[in-house]
Amino acid sequence: MRRLRYGFIVLGLLFCLATTATASVSVGIGIGLPNVSIGINLPVYPDLRPIPGYPVYYAPNVYGNYFFYDGMYWVFWNDAWYASSWYNGPWALVDPYVVPVYILRVPVRYYREPPPYFRGWVPDRPPRWDRHWGRGWEERRHGWDRWDRSRAPRRAPLPTYQRSYSGDRYPALDQQRRLNRESYRYEPRNPAVRQHMRAVEQRPPAPAPRQERPDMRGPAAAPPAQMHRGPEHERQAPMRMEPRAPQGVEPRPMEPRHEPRMERQERMQERMPMERMERGGGGERGGGPERGRGQDRDDRGR
Repeated sequence: MRRLRYGFIVLGLLFCLATTATASVSVGIGIGLPNVSIGINLPVYPDLRPIPGYPVYYAPNVYGNYFFYDGMYWVFWNDAWYASSWYNGPWALVDPYVVPVYILRVPVRYYREPPPYFRGWVPDRPPRWDRHWGRGWEERRHGWDRWDRSRAPRRAPLPTYQRSYSGDRYPALDQQRRLNRESYRYEPRNPAVRQHMRAVEQRPPAPAPRQERPDMRGPAAAPPAQMHRGPEHERQAPMRMEPRAPQGVEPRPMEPRHEPRMERQERMQERMPMERMERGGGGERGGGPERGRGQDRDDRGR
């Protein structure tokens, strides 16, 4: 009997330790550090409008479940919640156990891209998160859908200074932290949001990208201009520019080029029959040297 009693005591202590550890872990890692890129990509600052009776804004022109509450942007995408202090991220994954209750209470009608399981739910009521995330979540977030509207907090001011940063001017994470400190003086109310903002501020800056010197570039560097010759340049011979005589000076006749030896011999052989015909014809017609000698013999005979 005594052993059984000690066994129950040990089990109770283990259960208490496990519950305490789970609670501390869920709060400690409730909102991760911003390092996620999700399916929403906004080129400019969105048009945010207040939801009547709620301290939350929504974006009617953004095709997605996009909200602003307590100084941060909230997106429900791919069955998970994400948060960011800048309108286009980077985003941080949020634990379902620490999503602010006022975000959970937003009615179904303000979800521009509701998931399929939202069908059939009342548009003016919040989504049935207790049914979606199960009994364990409902026990931890008991009373999330009951609240006194007259005691709702005021809406946080919009960080409209971010309108000046869009497209190529959208800042990196280190610049976002600096601009947020300088331009947005708001202290979040939600404990998980405050803890997330402190963790982001304490995060060490990212190392600067290493700049390569021109002499250290590899084969990816562009080759010199003379190496960009295509097949047409290789087939065509370069054009020669003949020198022009200055004005007022008669151009000198071009000297004949020296022909190759074989071409000169061929031309001489072509000229020989023509010269024989001019002198009196060839041997078959009685011309040439033989003809002259015949005349001499006749004169001597006479």
